[in-house]
Amino acid sequence: MTENTLDGKVALVTGAARRIGAAIVTRLQQNGAHVAIHYRGSADEAEALAAELNASRENSAAAFQADLLDTAALPGLIEQVVDWGGRLDALVNNASTFYPTPIGDIAEEHWADLVGSNFKVPLFLTQAALPQLRDNKGAIVNIVDIHAQRPLRNHVVYGPAKAALAMLTRSLAKDLAPEIRVNGVSPGAILWPEDGMSDAAQQTILRRVPLARAGNPDDIAGCVLYLLRDASYVTGQIVAVDGGRSIGW
Repeated sequence: MTENTLDGKVALVTGAARRIGAAIVTRLQQNGAHVAIHYRGSADEAEALAAELNASRENSAAAFQADLLDTAALPGLIEQVVDWGGRLDALVNNASTFYPTPIGDIAEEHWADLVGSNFKVPLFLTQAALPQLRDNKGAIVNIVDIHAQRPLRNHVVYGPAKAALAMLTRSLAKDLAPEIRVNGVSPGAILWPEDGMSDAAQQTILRRVPLARAGNPDDIAGCVLYLLRDASYVTGQIVAVDGGRSIGW
């Protein structure tokens, strides 16, 4: 992906039916890419998003279901995407689970889920996509988190899992160069948790953000677009899109 265009390129975005993932596939499709929308359980949202994108450009989007924690199914997912799009140029590892795990109440299923979705899946999906990405001189973007560097209280599994993803990003960048570029994006306060957060808690977070406001999914999508389309001499980097929060805290 050395030229500054996504025309004719195929990108797979995991966890892309809603929220940040949906913003990423929309931005990539609007800039010429064909987008594979992965989902696990959000079938209606994924199909609706694909239909919306295809209405603006025919056969530019398709939805693909897979349980990414089933490692044996990952090569099949890549094969389905390539059968549809004819190639694979970009992988965006966005799918993630996020919830608190207070010490003393952690079960092995929490470990398997959080470490699995945030670290294991990006590794093994990258491995499954490697032949295609190598042949097409493609790129990978991992969606990390600013809490990979600074711990979030009561998230003693999620934070280390994202820290592992940050190191995976740098390790893959070294091992897969020069054919494949690998970078990351670390969101800050972009979307509040789906299970809710009090106004007081939101304001406490925003007081630590130099730009004094929350971001939005398009901020992440724009950074992913840059890393895939424009950043031909950038690899092994993790860009914080957080309104400056990580510089002060």
